[in-house]
Amino acid sequence: MLKIVVNSEENIDRAIKRYRNKVRKTKQLQQLRSSEFFTKRSIKRRGEIAKAKYKQLIKDLEDK
Repeated sequence: MLKIVVNSEENIDRAIKRYRNKVRKTKQLQQLRSSEFFTKRSIKRRGEIAKAKYKQLIKDLEDK
């Protein structure tokens, strides 16, 4: 569980922004969505390989 300590003089909008950033950094929402449905290891691996190929393609295009 994430906790954000809000000071009395701190703006509530700033505290909400810090909370959102903390959720994004811990990838809590991403884990929640990925655990919603079961995916086989082979399909996860296939996605990782496709992502790596895409990243390599982008890197190669930037180098040209």
